[in-house]
Amino acid sequence: MALHRLTSITVGVPNVAETAAYYADFGLEPLGGNVFATADGGEQFRLVHADRRRLVEIGIGAEDPDDLARIERQLRGLDLGVERTGAGSGARLVAEEPIAGFRAVISVAPRIDQQRIEPTRYNGPGRVDRANTRARGILREGAVTPRKLGHVVIGSTDQAATQRFFTEGIGFKVSDVVPSIASFMRCSTDHHNVLVQQAPVNFLHHTSWQVEDVDEVGRGAMSMLEGNPERHVWGLGRHHVGSNFFWYLKDPAGNFSEYYSDIDCIVDDALWEPGTWEGAKGLFSWGPPPPPSFVMPEDVAAMMTGAHSAG
Repeated sequence: MALHRLTSITVGVPNVAETAAYYADFGLEPLGGNVFATADGGEQFRLVHADRRRLVEIGIGAEDPDDLARIERQLRGLDLGVERTGAGSGARLVAEEPIAGFRAVISVAPRIDQQRIEPTRYNGPGRVDRANTRARGILREGAVTPRKLGHVVIGSTDQAATQRFFTEGIGFKVSDVVPSIASFMRCSTDHHNVLVQQAPVNFLHHTSWQVEDVDEVGRGAMSMLEGNPERHVWGLGRHHVGSNFFWYLKDPAGNFSEYYSDIDCIVDDALWEPGTWEGAKGLFSWGPPPPPSFVMPEDVAAMMTGAHSAG
């Protein structure tokens, strides 16, 4: 795939300082100026002031300048304006998504080099993979640190048009579909890097951050909830579409943030058949049922009327 990852996102919120403190607690590394890094992805998250919470910019990494030339032709074929700057390894394209109004910045970027770590060992029937030692997950004491930005979920008033922007314009591939509601799209080997769902107003639903395993999902969430139970949204559970373990929390602006591990990876497109999912299967395989506020965040009605607040 010519595209290979999300490079970064910029999120607008009314309460920058309070929200920045939340993401420092979440485990992102503050770099100054409300910019944050992940352990493997480097600088991947920026907060800026906005009248309401929203996605301002999404960055996408491409392999080489030839990929940018093709993407530029595709975007112009959708009658979208494209700004091209730089050359060679510094080349990039900037285009505005016409419905939700965020910028997409496609740049020639290095791939994330994630060093292979020792797989978490689990014992099971007839299988002792962890002998004479306690589970590694219960011995960990350090703070949970997200390894990379995994995906972003966007609400769009015209889901089909926003999907076309990503697929026909930029070159994302569809992994799975929830009919008339959402499409899971990828620009890497991860099952999805962007999900666009039909919504009554354009908004950012959640960002998702990779951690090592399910123990880190649980440890990270429990640390975030200690003294701040109002941050809890939904979890622990396992998604059906994408297969990943999840736990969702809420930042002070009302955006959800997800710790995830063990997502499906598609390394050969010919071996993956996109599925169509409806009902609960579109959301989760096991875990507590999602609260109504996850499906439709509580502040969406206020966004529709213009009465913005940090929910």
